[in-house]
Amino acid sequence: MYTKTTTEDVKMMSLYEYLGRAAGSELGKSVYKAASSEKIKVENHEVSNLKYTGKVLRYPKNFLDNYFKISK
Repeated sequence: MYTKTTTEDVKMMSLYEYLGRAAGSELGKSVYKAASSEKIKVENHEVSNLKYTGKVLRYPKNFLDNYFKISK
C-alpha cells in the first residue's frame, strides 16, 4: 500500500523519467489504473523532444517505487 505524504516536496516523475525508457500504452494504463484506485494525485505535464510532443502523466516517485516493487 502506498503511503500518502502531506509535504509539498513530493517528487513527481513520468514513467519515462522513472524507467529510463518509453513505458508503452499497456503499462501506462496499468499504472494509471493503480494510481486512480488509490486516489493518488497525478499531474499532466507537457513535453517536447525529437521523438514525442504532447502530454505525459507524472506520478509521485514513492508511488512508482512501490508499484514496481509490488508488480515484480
